[in-house]
Amino acid sequence: MSDVLLLALLVAAIAIGWMLGRWESGRFRDRPQPPRGSLPRDYFVGLNYLLNEQPDRAIETFTQALEVNSDTIETHIALGNLYRSRGEADRAVRIHQNLLARPTLTPAQSGQVQLELSRDFLNLGLLDRAERLLLSLQKSHADDSQKLAAKRLLVDLFEREKEWAQALETALPQLVRQDADIRRAAAHWHCELASQHRSNSSPSLARKALKQALNIDARCVRANWMLGQLEWDIGQYRDAARLWQRVPEQDCSFTTIVLQPLRDAYRLLDDDTGWWQFLEKQLQHNPQTTVVMMAADTLRQRQGTDIACAFVSEQLREHPSLRGVDYLMDLYLDDSDPAERDRLELLKQHTHQLLSIRPRHRCQRCGFGAEQLHWQCPRCRSWGTTKPVTGLEGE
Repeated sequence: MSDVLLLALLVAAIAIGWMLGRWESGRFRDRPQPPRGSLPRDYFVGLNYLLNEQPDRAIETFTQALEVNSDTIETHIALGNLYRSRGEADRAVRIHQNLLARPTLTPAQSGQVQLELSRDFLNLGLLDRAERLLLSLQKSHADDSQKLAAKRLLVDLFEREKEWAQALETALPQLVRQDADIRRAAAHWHCELASQHRSNSSPSLARKALKQALNIDARCVRANWMLGQLEWDIGQYRDAARLWQRVPEQDCSFTTIVLQPLRDAYRLLDDDTGWWQFLEKQLQHNPQTTVVMMAADTLRQRQGTDIACAFVSEQLREHPSLRGVDYLMDLYLDDSDPAERDRLELLKQHTHQLLSIRPRHRCQRCGFGAEQLHWQCPRCRSWGTTKPVTGLEGE
């Protein structure tokens, strides 16, 4: 059992014991009073379970011992939340539903219980029940802070259901204006809608959604990336290249996602000069490994393998990279004799193995790593936080 959880349970136990002491002394005034500060037997039973690292039995004892009244509402809510945090949301539901059925709850208490019960349902995946509760809370006489919390939960719920339009309707304009994470997410919801419109052969609607994404978040790389795809679809390669070149200006970490399509666009335009100028600019300001490899390929076609090898070696001295070394060995293999080729291929097997076990992309918030780029992190569900890995083992 973790020290943090044990401490939380111990604090909860002390608080419950204090409340039980007050309750006992107030309820049985007509009976002989116990010594001041004495506590009910169930409290010590629960505390004994807790100290013996039996948290399940401890919480169960505290829950059974604590009668629901105006003084213990907050404690019951806390116990339900503790169950949910331990992965026992079904128990949390029972506690919070029992509270919600009490006619003596104040409007503020009722709103708080509804919020917690909604979180329980979200945790269990019962999205329809959570939605009904949250919509009801929005229409009730709950205070503004509870309505704002309900709105945030509704946004999370609509996002889970991939109801992007409803998520946007709920979040705009208040949450988007107040919360940077929701603002970034809202731009991606517009991108999701644009993707649907593109699949339905509605480029004008897709283009409109992507421009709305950029209005919400001017740094939304995905919006310019997708706008470039729309221009590519209709053969406007110059416009596609122009849009994709904005991506490194928004966030240089994402330069790698536009290199291949940019190269293809410049080839179709028969514009080798434009392609090389773009690469030179990136080498000067953002010499990522993939940029170096693309530049080396261009040099090899123009001036031969030796020039390309010399260029890559110089770049690796300034910016070491395992992928760069692996690529340099590919260049050497092109002109190597059979004996040297065997040695190089053996080394390349090692570098390839090292690269294969390392993710190409990583979430900047939770550290989740993956080979492909996820616009929304699969682990923490944050939008736009997954980027290509940089440094010795990345770009």
